[in-house]
Amino acid sequence: MANRTDLYEGHDYYAIDELLSEEHLMARAAVREWVKQEVSPIIEEYSHKATCPTHLFKGLAEIGAFGPSIPTEYGGGGMDEIAYGIIMQELERGDSGIRSMASVQGSLVMYPIYKYASEEQKRKYLPKLGNGDFIGCFGLTEPDFGSNPAGMVTNVKDDGDAYILNGAKMWITNSPVADLAVVWAKNEAGEILGMVVEKDSKGFSAPEMHGKWSLRASITGELIFEDVRVPKSQVFPSVKGLKGPLSCLSKARYGIAWGSIGAGLDCYDTALRYSKERIQFGRPLAGFQLTQKKLAEMITELTKAQLLAWRLGTLANKGTVTPAQISMAKRNNVFTALTVARESRQILGGMGIMNEFPIMRHMMNLETVLTYEGTHDIHLLITGMDVTGINAFE
Repeated sequence: MANRTDLYEGHDYYAIDELLSEEHLMARAAVREWVKQEVSPIIEEYSHKATCPTHLFKGLAEIGAFGPSIPTEYGGGGMDEIAYGIIMQELERGDSGIRSMASVQGSLVMYPIYKYASEEQKRKYLPKLGNGDFIGCFGLTEPDFGSNPAGMVTNVKDDGDAYILNGAKMWITNSPVADLAVVWAKNEAGEILGMVVEKDSKGFSAPEMHGKWSLRASITGELIFEDVRVPKSQVFPSVKGLKGPLSCLSKARYGIAWGSIGAGLDCYDTALRYSKERIQFGRPLAGFQLTQKKLAEMITELTKAQLLAWRLGTLANKGTVTPAQISMAKRNNVFTALTVARESRQILGGMGIMNEFPIMRHMMNLETVLTYEGTHDIHLLITGMDVTGINAFE
């Protein structure tokens, strides 16, 4: 099984490749090859040891995984949103944690700096984030406020030409190794401000969190601010309120809607190949009706997820995609991938829990992907509010 081909037979059941451009296909091929060479041979060991392969940050930059759809003049890839999604899909085919490393850097750090920062801030940070010289993280979630970001208690107080920042953030991907953080905090008027806080700022620490059973190859930590002095020149001038952080989450959720398909396809591919090779009762597992039922349902749901992501990408390219449309795709596609992982594990039986195969690692990772960047239920309520016009959150 370690020598699987790159053909992924039967994955493109509805010939979606015909809808993709040459640039899309070239980006996919390049990232897929990089994952095959750099991620697949080491990911089980790193996941088993709960250690992040931080040496891959530079490689991610070299293949254009940091800010693929940000203009090249600011250090991005200058590609469209479908290319961005395809890159996330191929990274997550390798591991959700590797995709998270890239997704945070591009969608949650580079994107808000590009969208809301001053020109000086953009020139200072974006090129170095794009080439991997700087690693960034995103500080929104707090110990007591996840799905309700408006309740944040992290705050800034005016101090002349600076703000004094106090508070804490939790479940922050990349934070222990980050050089800077995009942080959201309330000012004295209760407005939410975004700002770039550099790691060497006095009073700023980012301890690593330990004990995760999921995303074990991704590094996660806290952000702690104790009277951190943040120059006002580091505050985003172009946004106030929840619009800023929520727009970043939409960008990240879009990438997850694509990325999760990669994890699902890897599980499906593993189960399909195993079922053809494994002989029971005198014939391959693939010859039994219940196995075929599982495989047929998997590829059906994955094909629907692929079509949903492709259409989402075309809307994103036109600039008409809505946060609610992104929520629907994120919720559906992650749940689909998790269901595929669970069904694939059953086809492999006991071997499905062994690290000789990627299924259990994907399954554990997807349990987190199901609830981060908006939980499964929160995204359902976003759709419910969109179709009814009634807010059920309160």
